[in-house]
Amino acid sequence: MSRYDHLMNFEFPEVEHSFTPRDCIIYALGVGAGSAPGELAYVDEHNLRVLPTMAVVLAYPGNWYCDLGPGLDFVKTVHAAEHFVIHRPLPCAATIVARPKITAIYDKGEGRGALVVSKRGIYDKSSGDKLASVTQTAFCRGDGGLGGPVIAPPEPRKSPARPPDHRECVPTDARAALIYRLSGDYNRLHLDAAFAAKAGFAGPILHGLSTYGHIGRAIIRTFCATGSQALTSMDCRFRAAVFPGDAIDLLLWRDDTAVYFQAFVGGRLVVDNGVATLGL
Repeated sequence: MSRYDHLMNFEFPEVEHSFTPRDCIIYALGVGAGSAPGELAYVDEHNLRVLPTMAVVLAYPGNWYCDLGPGLDFVKTVHAAEHFVIHRPLPCAATIVARPKITAIYDKGEGRGALVVSKRGIYDKSSGDKLASVTQTAFCRGDGGLGGPVIAPPEPRKSPARPPDHRECVPTDARAALIYRLSGDYNRLHLDAAFAAKAGFAGPILHGLSTYGHIGRAIIRTFCATGSQALTSMDCRFRAAVFPGDAIDLLLWRDDTAVYFQAFVGGRLVVDNGVATLGL
């Protein structure tokens, strides 16, 4: 069996996850909530509103590239893209279940790495209701040439060819990675300078999903006058590392119910091909 076949048939255990208002608040703090006006509801247990981007940490399989032993070079694996869809408003407390599955591999060839796509549906355990779908793409830089078909990934959606409709500076806290990891991603790339150096970084980097959540908050603040549940999906590609304490320069384009976005740090593109959907 080729490594490609092994990965496509890899079986994840079912993930069961119980969360409370405290977990929702910790997630919100990890993506910077409370640092901008009007965001108290994300961190106030007496009037709690759940950020829709929290879907990405629900029933999260953790650092499965390492912990579940799929045979990937986890030291050289980084987050490449993320997509969520909200099917029902997220509750502030529930027990949920999910079983991730690898759904696609886009092999760039020997020495060039591979994109490994995994997807999970998130269900309320008691009711069976589907709350969200989450698709995650990992760039496995040390794992090209897996022995399967060489297929080009789908073309990403591009931002409109006009100046952005809105531009915002989104700050990140120097402790953002230390807070965000409490939502379940304990990869030492975001904590340990020596580990980060082995992966080729100057220091611990901010979780891609923390950057993602910071951007989601900015979209909600800018376009969702009816509250956080108006953001129903979000997709993007991570192009370069963001470090805790960086200021994110966010460019936004509104096109009916779609919001396209790009993000830069110091003129360096860090997030591209971003598109979010606004509910009516």
